[in-house]
Amino acid sequence: MSDSPIKKCLFPAAGYGTRFLPATKSMPKEMLPVVNKPLIQYGVEEALDAGMSGMAIVTGRGKRAIEDHFDINYELEHQIAGSDKESYLNEIRRIMNQAVFSYTRQIEMKGLGHAILTGETLIGDQPFAVVLADDLCYGGVDKGVLSQMVELYKYYRCSIVAIEEVPRNETNKYGVIAGDEIAPGLIRINNMVEKPKPEEAPSNLAIIGRYILTPDIFDIIRKTPPGRNNEVQITDALLTQAKQGRVLGYRFKGRRFDCGSVPGFIEATRFFFDNVYKE
Repeated sequence: MSDSPIKKCLFPAAGYGTRFLPATKSMPKEMLPVVNKPLIQYGVEEALDAGMSGMAIVTGRGKRAIEDHFDINYELEHQIAGSDKESYLNEIRRIMNQAVFSYTRQIEMKGLGHAILTGETLIGDQPFAVVLADDLCYGGVDKGVLSQMVELYKYYRCSIVAIEEVPRNETNKYGVIAGDEIAPGLIRINNMVEKPKPEEAPSNLAIIGRYILTPDIFDIIRKTPPGRNNEVQITDALLTQAKQGRVLGYRFKGRRFDCGSVPGFIEATRFFFDNVYKE
């Protein structure tokens, strides 16, 4: 049994992926393959490596392919049984044996905060991780980003967000934080702004798609009014915790690829083919 205090990981996966149209017209963006694995599988593997076995996925219309991916395909397995191609399914079989998948639907797209709140029924009253699959993270030979964050949670027992420096002219794409460094690479956050203009950003430290959240975040989200773009922003909800000194920003070890954009997706594909892919 894992000694991780975080047992469940939430995957908000209801978005449309419009930047990849027409590819995402009928295929979930989370199923876009980086070399030979879909984005969401990389995220699930990262969560498993961090000791989590419950994968809670918030989906929407047109996302059935995600459920099918983490299920048995009897026809395919029958066709390749006994052939050299059967080994290609070893990884996904391992995942299916180790993880339990649960699903719920986000009926309306009302922002990341709303998507996380939609997943409450799958999470319950316990701390949990959140992975945005289109932020693909590579930890190298060291621990993955979620594993690093779990080790911090064991000590600090509060919400933690992964952060990295971004160019000032790109702060309008992210939630941006400010605070006091309490240890190398670890910041106690006192301010958070969702997608600020460069001249209004409190820093150039941006939140990327890895979170550990305490369960009181659900009640906070319920009380959080819509913010930028009239959406319920997780950044606004976390700011409530941050004002009480209960949110840390962690400058993770590793590399992150923005696979929500075409250039980032291509960069990730090249990197993983050269450094990770094994036929």
